Amino acid sequence: MSEIQAKTVAAGDCTVHVLETGDVGAAAVILLHGMKFNATTWRDLGTLQVLADMGLHVLALDMPGFGASPVCEKSSPEAVLSAFFHSQKLEKAALIGPSMGGRIAMEFAIKHPSMVSALVLAGPVGVMENKGQFDRISAPTLAVWGEADQVSPPSLSEVLADEVPNLRLEIYPQAPHPCYLEQPERWHGHLKEFLAEYLG
Repeated sequence: MSEIQAKTVAAGDCTVHVLETGDVGAAAVILLHGMKFNATTWRDLGTLQVLADMGLHVLALDMPGFGASPVCEKSSPEAVLSAFFHSQKLEKAALIGPSMGGRIAMEFAIKHPSMVSALVLAGPVGVMENKGQFDRISAPTLAVWGEADQVSPPSLSEVLADEVPNLRLEIYPQAPHPCYLEQPERWHGHLKEFLAEYLG
């Protein structure tokens, strides 16, 4: 079992709480969260441990105003994430984001393609708002969707499939919006397979 450490770091004008584990010298993976969740969701689900066991450097963030991170309205989520990269001296990282976190990850990958080594999206929101820009994403991308997602309908995956240059799509049978929470074994299996290919 890898030790999971909590720390608070400056991210530009904001401060964010982070759970960190794994090999600090290895390829970095940043876990974002949905609107009803936070960094501890990834610890409780076991995702932090799964990724640490792959030999990766894993960082789960509480975005400002969520979890243990104080509210900060001075910066956009994309700017906070960019500042976090710089504060942690990360030139590149894989981004994993469900729902709201998926939108942050998508928009970051659109604006900073060279900083994203791999992208994993789970039922991301904001797909139509970013339509026409997804061809700027250069990272290999895994998108997973719950078949019964009523927040971000799985039909939106077709937009990503049409526009993202290197996309792999997985639909989770009968799963609702937080499909990764409902089917964690399937989720962790896909994560390990995908990240081993591109970060291994």
